[in-house]
Amino acid sequence: MIVGGGRGRRRATEFGFNRENVDASEHREKYMRRIKTLLARQRVEPLRAWRAMRELLKNPDDTTQVFHIIEALKGDSLSAAVRRLRSTEQGRHMLQKKPNIVGFLNDREWLLSLPDGSIGQIYYDFVHGENLSAEGLIASSETSSRAEIYRGLSEDEIWLADRLRDIHDLQHVMTGYGRDPVGELSLLSFMTTQTPNRGIRFIVKIGQWKYRRDVPQFDIRALIKEGAEIARNAVWMAEINWEEKLTQPLEVVRAELGFTAPLRYQRLREQAPQLLAAA
Repeated sequence: MIVGGGRGRRRATEFGFNRENVDASEHREKYMRRIKTLLARQRVEPLRAWRAMRELLKNPDDTTQVFHIIEALKGDSLSAAVRRLRSTEQGRHMLQKKPNIVGFLNDREWLLSLPDGSIGQIYYDFVHGENLSAEGLIASSETSSRAEIYRGLSEDEIWLADRLRDIHDLQHVMTGYGRDPVGELSLLSFMTTQTPNRGIRFIVKIGQWKYRRDVPQFDIRALIKEGAEIARNAVWMAEINWEEKLTQPLEVVRAELGFTAPLRYQRLREQAPQLLAAA
Protein backbone atom coordinates (compact mmCIF):
# COMPACT_ATOMS: atom_id res chain seq x y z
CA MET A 1 0.00 0.00 0.00
CA ILE A 2 2.88 2.30 0.79
CA VAL A 3 4.59 1.53 -2.51
CA GLY A 4 1.37 1.89 -4.43
CA GLY A 5 0.63 5.18 -2.69
CA GLY A 6 4.10 6.42 -3.57
CA ARG A 7 3.66 5.33 -7.20
CA GLY A 8 0.32 7.12 -7.31
CA ARG A 9 1.87 10.28 -5.97
CA ARG A 10 4.67 10.05 -8.56
CA ARG A 11 2.16 9.62 -11.42
CA ALA A 12 0.10 12.54 -10.16
CA THR A 13 3.21 14.70 -10.08
CA GLU A 14 4.25 13.62 -13.58
CA PHE A 15 0.87 14.69 -15.00
CA GLY A 16 0.92 18.08 -13.18
CA PHE A 17 -1.66 17.29 -10.52
CA ASN A 18 0.55 17.99 -7.52
CA ARG A 19 -1.62 20.04 -5.16
CA GLU A 20 1.36 21.98 -3.84
CA ASN A 21 2.34 23.04 -7.37
CA VAL A 22 -1.23 24.11 -8.15
CA ASP A 23 -1.46 26.15 -4.95
CA ALA A 24 1.88 27.83 -5.67
CA SER A 25 0.80 28.67 -9.22
CA GLU A 26 -2.49 30.17 -8.04
CA HIS A 27 -0.61 32.18 -5.41
CA ARG A 28 1.78 33.56 -8.03
CA GLU A 29 -1.12 34.52 -10.32
CA LYS A 30 -2.92 36.32 -7.48
CA TYR A 31 0.31 38.06 -6.50
CA MET A 32 0.96 39.25 -10.06
CA ARG A 33 -2.64 40.50 -10.41
CA ARG A 34 -2.20 42.46 -7.18
CA ILE A 35 1.10 43.94 -8.38
CA LYS A 36 -0.50 45.01 -11.68
CA THR A 37 -3.40 46.62 -9.82
CA LEU A 38 -1.05 48.51 -7.51
CA LEU A 39 1.07 49.71 -10.45
CA ALA A 40 -2.05 50.89 -12.29
CA ARG A 41 -3.24 52.79 -9.22
CA GLN A 42 0.13 54.47 -8.78
CA ARG A 43 0.63 55.19 -12.49
CA VAL A 44 1.28 58.77 -13.51
CA GLU A 45 0.93 60.14 -17.05
CA PRO A 46 3.30 63.12 -17.38
CA LEU A 47 2.74 63.65 -21.12
CA ARG A 48 -1.02 63.79 -20.65
CA ALA A 49 -0.54 66.22 -17.76
CA TRP A 50 1.75 68.44 -19.85
CA ARG A 51 -0.73 68.58 -22.74
CA ALA A 52 -3.48 69.62 -20.34
CA MET A 53 -1.18 72.22 -18.76
CA ARG A 54 -0.48 73.77 -22.17
CA GLU A 55 -4.21 74.10 -22.75
CA LEU A 56 -4.69 75.58 -19.28
CA LEU A 57 -1.98 78.17 -19.92
CA LYS A 58 -3.77 79.18 -23.12
CA ASN A 59 -7.10 79.48 -21.28
CA PRO A 60 -6.84 79.74 -17.46
CA ASP A 61 -10.65 79.59 -17.19
CA ASP A 62 -10.76 76.07 -18.67
CA THR A 63 -11.16 74.24 -15.36
CA THR A 64 -11.61 70.91 -17.16
CA GLN A 65 -7.84 70.92 -17.79
CA VAL A 66 -7.21 71.20 -14.04
CA PHE A 67 -9.05 67.92 -13.50
CA HIS A 68 -7.13 66.32 -16.40
CA ILE A 69 -3.84 67.28 -14.72
CA ILE A 70 -4.94 66.06 -11.29
CA GLU A 71 -6.13 62.73 -12.71
CA ALA A 72 -2.96 62.24 -14.76
CA LEU A 73 -0.61 62.76 -11.82
CA LYS A 74 -2.59 61.73 -8.75
CA GLY A 75 -0.96 58.29 -8.47
CA ASP A 76 -1.90 56.63 -5.18
CA SER A 77 -2.82 59.86 -3.39
CA LEU A 78 -6.50 58.92 -2.89
CA SER A 79 -5.76 55.66 -1.11
CA ALA A 80 -3.24 57.46 1.12
CA ALA A 81 -5.89 60.04 2.03
CA VAL A 82 -8.45 57.30 2.75
CA ARG A 83 -5.96 55.54 5.04
CA ARG A 84 -5.54 58.81 6.88
CA LEU A 85 -9.31 59.14 7.31
CA ARG A 86 -9.55 55.58 8.59
CA SER A 87 -6.96 56.37 11.26
CA THR A 88 -9.27 58.74 13.19
CA GLU A 89 -12.70 58.34 14.75
CA GLN A 90 -14.11 61.36 12.89
CA GLY A 91 -12.61 60.16 9.61
CA ARG A 92 -14.14 56.71 10.02
CA HIS A 93 -17.48 58.35 10.77
CA MET A 94 -17.29 60.35 7.53
CA LEU A 95 -16.42 57.27 5.49
CA GLN A 96 -19.29 55.36 7.05
CA LYS A 97 -21.89 58.09 6.45
CA LYS A 98 -20.47 59.36 3.12
CA PRO A 99 -22.44 62.64 3.24
CA ASN A 100 -23.19 64.44 -0.03
CA ILE A 101 -22.89 68.20 0.31
CA VAL A 102 -23.95 69.10 -3.24
CA GLY A 103 -27.65 69.23 -2.39
CA PHE A 104 -26.97 71.74 0.39
CA LEU A 105 -24.67 73.92 -1.71
CA ASN A 106 -27.12 74.06 -4.62
CA ASP A 107 -30.19 74.91 -2.51
CA ARG A 108 -30.29 78.66 -3.08
CA GLU A 109 -33.41 79.30 -1.04
CA TRP A 110 -32.02 77.45 1.94
CA LEU A 111 -28.64 79.21 1.73
CA LEU A 112 -30.38 82.60 1.52
CA SER A 113 -32.41 81.77 4.62
CA LEU A 114 -29.28 81.32 6.74
CA PRO A 115 -28.11 84.05 9.16
CA ASP A 116 -25.83 86.82 7.96
CA GLY A 117 -22.21 85.88 8.54
CA SER A 118 -22.89 82.15 8.39
CA ILE A 119 -20.71 79.93 6.23
CA GLY A 120 -23.63 79.01 3.99
CA GLN A 121 -24.72 82.62 3.44
CA ILE A 122 -21.19 83.77 2.64
CA TYR A 123 -20.73 80.76 0.37
CA TYR A 124 -23.87 81.80 -1.52
CA ASP A 125 -22.56 85.34 -1.96
CA PHE A 126 -19.21 84.01 -3.17
CA VAL A 127 -20.39 81.50 -5.75
CA HIS A 128 -23.27 83.53 -7.13
CA GLY A 129 -21.16 86.66 -7.24
CA GLU A 130 -18.71 84.69 -9.39
CA ASN A 131 -21.47 82.87 -11.33
CA LEU A 132 -20.35 79.50 -9.98
CA SER A 133 -22.08 76.40 -8.63
CA ALA A 134 -21.24 72.99 -7.20
CA GLU A 135 -22.90 71.47 -10.27
CA GLY A 136 -20.54 73.45 -12.47
CA LEU A 137 -17.54 71.89 -10.75
CA ILE A 138 -19.03 68.44 -11.27
CA ALA A 139 -19.58 69.17 -14.97
CA SER A 140 -15.98 70.38 -15.35
CA SER A 141 -14.67 67.20 -13.75
CA GLU A 142 -16.71 64.86 -15.93
CA THR A 143 -13.96 64.17 -18.45
CA SER A 144 -14.34 61.44 -21.04
CA SER A 145 -11.83 59.30 -19.17
CA ARG A 146 -13.38 59.72 -15.73
CA ALA A 147 -15.14 56.37 -15.74
CA GLU A 148 -11.84 54.72 -16.62
CA ILE A 149 -10.02 56.67 -13.90
CA TYR A 150 -12.52 55.53 -11.27
CA ARG A 151 -12.27 51.88 -12.33
CA GLY A 152 -10.57 49.87 -9.61
CA LEU A 153 -11.07 52.51 -6.91
CA SER A 154 -12.86 51.59 -3.71
CA GLU A 155 -16.15 53.20 -2.72
CA ASP A 156 -14.29 55.17 -0.06
CA GLU A 157 -11.80 56.52 -2.61
CA ILE A 158 -14.51 57.52 -5.07
CA TRP A 159 -16.47 59.30 -2.33
CA LEU A 160 -13.39 61.18 -1.15
CA ALA A 161 -12.44 62.25 -4.68
CA ASP A 162 -15.94 63.65 -5.21
CA ARG A 163 -15.96 65.24 -1.76
CA LEU A 164 -12.71 67.12 -2.34
CA ARG A 165 -14.05 68.37 -5.67
CA ASP A 166 -17.40 69.46 -4.23
CA ILE A 167 -15.92 71.50 -1.37
CA HIS A 168 -13.47 73.44 -3.57
CA ASP A 169 -15.39 76.73 -3.40
CA LEU A 170 -16.07 76.14 0.28
CA GLN A 171 -12.30 76.13 0.72
CA HIS A 172 -12.21 79.57 -0.89
CA VAL A 173 -14.68 80.76 1.74
CA MET A 174 -12.88 79.20 4.70
CA THR A 175 -9.43 80.48 3.68
CA GLY A 176 -10.47 83.88 2.32
CA TYR A 177 -8.73 83.42 -1.03
CA GLY A 178 -10.39 84.94 -4.11
CA ARG A 179 -10.64 83.53 -7.61
CA ASP A 180 -7.89 85.71 -9.06
CA PRO A 181 -4.76 83.78 -10.21
CA VAL A 182 -2.81 84.54 -7.02
CA GLY A 183 -5.77 83.49 -4.87
CA GLU A 184 -6.22 80.26 -6.83
CA LEU A 185 -2.53 79.36 -6.62
CA SER A 186 -2.47 80.11 -2.90
CA LEU A 187 -5.55 77.95 -2.40
CA LEU A 188 -4.03 75.11 -4.42
CA SER A 189 -0.99 75.33 -2.15
CA PHE A 190 -3.36 75.03 0.82
CA MET A 191 -5.13 72.05 -0.78
CA THR A 192 -2.07 69.99 -1.67
CA THR A 193 -0.59 70.61 1.78
CA GLN A 194 -3.74 69.28 3.44
CA THR A 195 -4.26 66.45 0.91
CA PRO A 196 -1.00 65.75 -0.96
CA ASN A 197 -1.48 65.48 -4.74
CA ARG A 198 1.22 65.54 -7.44
CA GLY A 199 -1.12 67.11 -9.99
CA ILE A 200 -1.96 70.08 -7.80
CA ARG A 201 1.70 70.56 -6.87
CA PHE A 202 2.55 70.58 -10.57
CA ILE A 203 -0.03 73.31 -11.26
CA VAL A 204 1.36 75.39 -8.38
CA LYS A 205 4.95 75.02 -9.66
CA ILE A 206 3.97 76.02 -13.21
CA GLY A 207 1.95 78.98 -11.92
CA GLN A 208 4.89 80.09 -9.81
CA TRP A 209 7.23 79.82 -12.81
CA LYS A 210 4.81 81.81 -14.98
CA TYR A 211 4.64 84.65 -12.45
CA ARG A 212 8.43 84.77 -12.11
CA ARG A 213 8.72 84.93 -15.91
CA ASP A 214 5.99 87.50 -16.58
CA VAL A 215 6.23 89.60 -13.40
CA PRO A 216 9.84 89.25 -12.18
CA GLN A 217 9.47 92.15 -9.74
CA PHE A 218 6.81 90.20 -7.82
CA ASP A 219 7.85 87.17 -5.75
CA ILE A 220 4.75 85.00 -5.43
CA ARG A 221 6.55 82.33 -3.40
CA ALA A 222 5.74 84.04 -0.10
CA LEU A 223 2.00 83.84 -0.82
CA ILE A 224 2.21 80.21 -1.89
CA LYS A 225 4.11 79.45 1.31
CA GLU A 226 1.42 81.26 3.29
CA GLY A 227 -1.25 78.98 1.83
CA ALA A 228 0.72 75.95 2.98
CA GLU A 229 1.16 77.42 6.47
CA ILE A 230 -2.59 78.01 6.81
CA ALA A 231 -3.19 74.40 5.74
CA ARG A 232 -0.81 73.00 8.34
CA ASN A 233 -2.44 75.02 11.14
CA ALA A 234 -6.03 74.15 10.20
CA VAL A 235 -8.01 70.97 10.76
CA TRP A 236 -8.08 68.78 7.65
CA MET A 237 -11.13 69.88 5.64
CA ALA A 238 -11.84 66.36 4.37
CA GLU A 239 -12.47 65.28 7.95
CA ILE A 240 -15.12 67.90 8.70
CA ASN A 241 -18.87 67.39 8.42
CA TRP A 242 -19.52 70.63 6.53
CA GLU A 243 -23.22 69.89 6.23
CA GLU A 244 -23.45 70.71 9.95
CA LYS A 245 -21.18 73.76 9.73
CA LEU A 246 -22.97 75.69 6.99
CA THR A 247 -25.41 77.29 9.43
CA GLN A 248 -22.68 78.43 11.84
CA PRO A 249 -20.85 81.81 11.87
CA LEU A 250 -17.83 81.78 9.57
CA GLU A 251 -15.48 83.54 11.98
CA VAL A 252 -16.42 81.23 14.85
CA VAL A 253 -15.75 78.12 12.77
CA ARG A 254 -12.48 79.53 11.45
CA ALA A 255 -11.28 80.04 15.02
CA GLU A 256 -12.54 76.62 16.09
CA LEU A 257 -10.76 74.81 13.26
CA GLY A 258 -7.53 76.81 13.29
CA PHE A 259 -7.92 78.81 10.08
CA THR A 260 -5.69 81.88 10.17
CA ALA A 261 -6.10 84.89 7.90
CA PRO A 262 -4.02 85.08 4.67
CA LEU A 263 -2.39 88.37 5.67
CA ARG A 264 0.11 88.57 2.79
CA TYR A 265 -2.67 87.96 0.28
CA GLN A 266 -4.92 90.53 1.92
CA ARG A 267 -2.17 93.16 1.86
CA LEU A 268 -1.57 92.48 -1.82
CA ARG A 269 -5.27 92.98 -2.62
CA GLU A 270 -5.24 96.29 -0.77
CA GLN A 271 -1.87 97.68 -1.89
CA ALA A 272 -1.21 96.23 -5.35
CA PRO A 273 -4.39 94.63 -6.76
CA GLN A 274 -2.99 94.90 -10.29
CA LEU A 275 -0.58 92.06 -9.45
CA LEU A 276 -3.36 89.61 -8.67
CA ALA A 277 -3.86 88.84 -12.36
CA ALA A 278 -0.60 90.12 -13.78
CA ALA A 279 0.66 86.78 -15.12
